[in-house]
Amino acid sequence: MAALALAAALASGFAGKAAANPYIVVDANTDRVLFAEEPFRRWYPASLTKLMSAYLAFSDIKAGLLDKNSVVTFSAAAANEPATKMYFAPGARVTLDSALKMMLVHSANDAARALAESSPGGRDVFIQRMNATAAKLGMADTHFVNANGMSSMSNPQPGQYTTARDMAVLALAIERDFPEYLYYFKIPGIASNSGRYRNTNLLIGNFDGATGMKTGYVCASGYNQVSTATRDGKAVVVVALGTMTIPERAELSAKLLQAGLTTTERNGPLISGYLPTEPVDAAVADITSSTCSQAAMEAKAGLIDEDGDYVLNSPYLKPIPDDFATVDAFRLPNDTEMASSTLDSLTIVPLPYARPVQ
Repeated sequence: MAALALAAALASGFAGKAAANPYIVVDANTDRVLFAEEPFRRWYPASLTKLMSAYLAFSDIKAGLLDKNSVVTFSAAAANEPATKMYFAPGARVTLDSALKMMLVHSANDAARALAESSPGGRDVFIQRMNATAAKLGMADTHFVNANGMSSMSNPQPGQYTTARDMAVLALAIERDFPEYLYYFKIPGIASNSGRYRNTNLLIGNFDGATGMKTGYVCASGYNQVSTATRDGKAVVVVALGTMTIPERAELSAKLLQAGLTTTERNGPLISGYLPTEPVDAAVADITSSTCSQAAMEAKAGLIDEDGDYVLNSPYLKPIPDDFATVDAFRLPNDTEMASSTLDSLTIVPLPYARPVQ
């Protein structure tokens, strides 16, 4: 169809790898696919995984199993997750509301694991629910093995994969099923015990109409992003996978959002029936050699200005402001540094008594 044929032209302004990377643009009002490039290619989701973790948390709140003030405890295993994280010691406790902000704004891996461990049934049940929910939503080629998509920054979690098409399905489901919680995705930043953190999605506040959603990165996946925006009654979801740098991720996402919001051709296929016509390659794409080579790492260092901000070269993006608004996401008062496994076993504590005089 003509709209899908425009995909190559949309990406032509990006040199190198980006022109061949998976992406998809979907009309969020009609669920129709507007543009796509390799939308069925298996890819490591990295922190895009946290969108499914958020979906389950929202489901539990809506079902009355949890509320936003439910306690989430950081276990030793959660505290040991790789960066990005909150750097809280084992035993630290936060509300579910704060955990969601940490996970969705700062992309904290420790908060995501703690959320899964503190959910009804615990972490193993949570992961089972992630896959069952993916199947229920029609995510045709996605599999989860943890709540944050991480093993380490340089090594993706084996067995965890998705596609651009499936991530768009998930984003649409979040918008459809939980409109009351969409504000989590557009928070500019959080203030917490370990510091102030800007939203990893650089489109928030810098792209006209941006409303969310989530970024992700490991060496093998490159820089991934799911983006949403509304303008003049139109709404779009964009998934862009595997860009080489953070600025490139933001610039490509903005370009695809702009295309989706302004195109006049909006009669593409429904995403529910938008599936591969032949078997897909079972191998998950791994672009580590491009994203984390010595040359690539050195090039990234030159993308930040003297103030430590990324320079964005896009007509659709405003310069990143030096400061940003924050909402609070602090630890609960009077929490403990004790390992949560020990803390949870403290069911009988003897009363103190006076020490005998020596």
